[in-house]
Amino acid sequence: MCTLDGNLRRCQVYGEIQVNSSLPGFPDLTLSFTNPSLLNDVRFQFHPCVRFRPWESSQLLSFVPPDGHFKLMSYRVKELKKIPIYVKPQLTSDSGNCRISALVGARNDPGKTIDSIIVQFQLPPCITSADLTSNHGTVDILADKTCRWSIRQIPKDKLPSLSGNLILEPGLDRLHVAPTFQVRFKIMGIAMSGLKIDKLDIKNMPVNPYKGLRAQTQAGGL
Repeated sequence: MCTLDGNLRRCQVYGEIQVNSSLPGFPDLTLSFTNPSLLNDVRFQFHPCVRFRPWESSQLLSFVPPDGHFKLMSYRVKELKKIPIYVKPQLTSDSGNCRISALVGARNDPGKTIDSIIVQFQLPPCITSADLTSNHGTVDILADKTCRWSIRQIPKDKLPSLSGNLILEPGLDRLHVAPTFQVRFKIMGIAMSGLKIDKLDIKNMPVNPYKGLRAQTQAGGL
């Protein structure tokens, strides 16, 4: 979430480590991180297959996986200082009319495509009507007075911008409550939490099985 001055109001990471295992027998796995100290300030929850003692002593995930897909671990990073996308809103209000504009762009280039971008903000109850347009994507006003701006991806040749007028209810001269903007997006191949897996050791296996890793960041549920 960001405020009308463009500053972050709240940005948290809820992370999960999902496993899809198809190993025969009773394989013994140990998963280690390059930066386990990152998890000192997070809330986490383990699958029942995880042994607690290796984690408490060395921050290693030691487990015998069940067959199929399951959530090995979940965690929360309370404060994320940087995100790969920004919103710069502006609002002026006078004589019962508000002029609003917003600009969306990428920063701290993640090296991957930022996709499924959606910007939302709640129109205050005192707004009786809204006329909003954008140079990229679509703008919809939902039944609950939520403005939903669907951008998908940021074009290379221009920054997406939204602008328009908000009409206040009779008797109000200015808007005294500024909206808070919520940003949703998806990035494949990157974990914005910063958590990095070092290695995965497998014991009790006659051959070396395939090991693969895929990361994804999805902003939403704000």
